[in-house]
This record gives sequence, structure tokens and C-alpha cells, in this order.
Amino acid sequence: MLQWGTFAWVLLFALLALVVNSLGILAIYKKREFAKKYDTYFMCFAAGILITTPLVLVFPQAVEKNSLSGFAALMGFLAMFFSNRIIQKRTKQKYLAFGITAVEGIALHSFVDGVIYSVTFNISILTGFLTGIGLVIHEFAEGVITFSVLVEAGISAKRAIWLAFLVSGLTTPLGALIAYPFISRVNSSVLGLLLGFVVGVLIYLSASHLLPEARGHERKHSPLAFIAGILLHYFWF
Repeated sequence: MLQWGTFAWVLLFALLALVVNSLGILAIYKKREFAKKYDTYFMCFAAGILITTPLVLVFPQAVEKNSLSGFAALMGFLAMFFSNRIIQKRTKQKYLAFGITAVEGIALHSFVDGVIYSVTFNISILTGFLTGIGLVIHEFAEGVITFSVLVEAGISAKRAIWLAFLVSGLTTPLGALIAYPFISRVNSSVLGLLLGFVVGVLIYLSASHLLPEARGHERKHSPLAFIAGILLHYFWF
């Protein structure tokens, strides 16, 4: 019987992220109205998970391993905040310059997602699973956004499919594979700091990226999708 180890779970979720991201790219390419109609619900649902799981499950474990994990969480939040500010300043340019700089930010974000899988699954399967669900779900909307940015930059739709796949899809498993050998060897105290940093990143992603984006394209049942994401944590936990 196959024994699933930590690396197998990390790889599975990284590949799931790749698949869901690719579905978002194909959906916006094939059926643009359908993708734009439902991506808001995906973002709200993922936001609910990515706020609840770090605060209720992940952060207490981080504090238990290292008392400075709260500071690490703050650093994670600030790192995402300032990197996003830099990207926003650069993306004020139009057309191709906008597309290139926006894609740089998306690629970095997707790579960090892969690193998060390695960190959270090294804490516990439950922690990695709950965090991973939120990250995987939001990949659909990320695929839609990446393709749209590339097309807006003047790149042909067919070329944008492959570029979006490389930038926002493959970077996630790449981040997981690069990070795992290092994450799996660190001691408990360092892992606590890394986990705290991840908490800050996830809270920023949910509160400052997914929810504002969803509110900008408000749908009738968006709050219900957000609450469903919150309740999922308690259902699994």
C-alpha cells in the first residue's frame, strides 16, 4: 500500500494548484463571460479559508514552536505590503510595460505559494491540507487574472495561454520543489518563525488582495461564499 509522506502531499497540492490555475486560463480563453461571472465567488471562498486557517490553526502552532513567530508574521505581512506597493508603482505604465511588471508580481506570488505548501505540510498534514485548499481554490481566479493582464498588454491570446501557464502555473510547483529540501531540514524553532511569516503572507493575501478584488466585482452571494470558506475550516477541523 502506498505510504503518503510529507513530500507527496506537498507535490500533490502544488500540482493541483497548477491544474486549477490552468483551468482558469482555459476558462477565460474559451468562455470569458463564464470565468468572469464566477471568479469572484472563488476569491471570496478562498479568502474565507485563508483568513481562518492561519489565525485559528496555524498561528497557535507557530507560537508554540517559537515565541517570536508573531514578529515573523508581522514581517511576512509587511514584506507582501511593500512588495505590492513597488509593483503597483511600476505597473502605472501602459500596455507591454504594464503586462511585464504585473506578471513579475504574479510569478513571485505563485512561487511563494509553492514555498507555503512546503512550510505548512512540514508542520502537520492537517495544517497543510487546510491552507492548501484555500491556495488551490484561489488559483482559478489567478489564472484568469494573469491571462487577462497579458492580453491587455497586447500579447496574442494563444501566446498569452502559454505565458500565463509558465508564469502563474509552473512557478508554484517550482517553488515547492526548491523550498522543500531546505524546509524539511530546519529545526522546530526556525520552522516556527517560517510558519509565522507564512501566517502574515496568507492574511495579507486574503485581506489585502482577494477580498478587495472580490468587492470590486461584487456579486449577490459573495458574502455567502466568504462565510462558506470560513466554515470549511471548522468542518474539517
